[in-house]
Amino acid sequence: MSIWRAPLTPEQLTERGRRSLSGYLGIRITETGADFLRATMPVNEHTQQPFGVLHGGASVALAETVGSLASMMCVDTERSMCLGQDINANHLRAVSSGTVTATARPFHLGARSHVWHIEIRDEQERLVCVSRLTMAVVDRRPNTAKPA
Repeated sequence: MSIWRAPLTPEQLTERGRRSLSGYLGIRITETGADFLRATMPVNEHTQQPFGVLHGGASVALAETVGSLASMMCVDTERSMCLGQDINANHLRAVSSGTVTATARPFHLGARSHVWHIEIRDEQERLVCVSRLTMAVVDRRPNTAKPA
């Protein structure tokens, strides 16, 4: 059984972030499963730190992007919006090139909060980073813009 209330295609989700940080970093949503969302990000001059390896902040941006989009798909966006409340990350392996893939799965999907487990892996499926993201689910105010 799917957890998604508002299922969107990977193309729709990628387009949503095209003009934001995720678009600049080259993040692409690649797959939705019954209980997960997956995205990729290149390891290049936009996502590396000065020593030529994947920047930890870029990994966190990837984790928050995939977790935030997943939360959004679990709520009625006419009534609620999801806002990042807390994120942590453990960086386990350096990556200097290629593509990394993040997979978000829920630990908890409540009425007022969601907690996501995000794993980031390299092209050899080695674990690069693990992250936990807590999202606040809040009522949408009447003047709050809806996602495009």
